[in-house]
Amino acid sequence: MATTKKDINIKVEVDEKNVPVSIKWDATDLEGAEVVNCRAMLLSMWNHKDEDTMRLDLWTKDMTINEMKIFFHQSLATMAATLENATNETEMAEDMRDFTAYFADKMDIVEK
Repeated sequence: MATTKKDINIKVEVDEKNVPVSIKWDATDLEGAEVVNCRAMLLSMWNHKDEDTMRLDLWTKDMTINEMKIFFHQSLATMAATLENATNETEMAEDMRDFTAYFADKMDIVEK
């Protein structure tokens, strides 16, 4: 089976205190935009050798608390969907969705 290479590029601009002021990313097959500006990112990578998750969590100075709450809510919802798709663990994914709804309620996030 033939393989192809895809690139994902992340560029982070930091201030003199090493705090992110800009996060930009692009990908070889990103449709509709050359470079995407964002205010936060959560990157998790599985190291199968050590059975450990490596993480890179960044947010810019401009990220508001309300935006962070919404970002976490959407990230939790995405994790539930990914768990279900990857493992077929529908019951646990539903439990995660219940928690996500609880999270939204406690954080006063109005679901769209």
